[in-house]
Amino acid sequence: MNNTVLLVEDDRMLAEMYEEKLSMEGYKVIQAEDGKIALKKAKKQPNVILLDIMMPGLNGFEVLKELKQDMETTSIPVIVLTNVGSESADSDQDLALSLGAECYLVKSYHTPDEVVSKINTILNRTK
Repeated sequence: MNNTVLLVEDDRMLAEMYEEKLSMEGYKVIQAEDGKIALKKAKKQPNVILLDIMMPGLNGFEVLKELKQDMETTSIPVIVLTNVGSESADSDQDLALSLGAECYLVKSYHTPDEVVSKINTILNRTK
């Protein structure tokens, strides 16, 4: 397989946990700890992007918007993976989907196994 996942996450512990899980499932993982780095690394054409919302510099919504406006990265599926489970979660989810995200997952509601399963579903659909 050897699909590549761009993991955009500023929490080191979470990033390492997801990287380990994805690697065990056979994925190559590229990490970015903020939005600007994510936009640069997206040019390497990962198969899917796992994108956090709350980050230093550009937030996930801004990154998503730029990814979808750039011809080089517009077709890369983006999964928003965030801890924003507040009262604004519904409008955040609507915004993420309207900006072109494939889906919106709240970290505390989904195990790493479920996240990997979602990635597999999206990648199988886009083949």
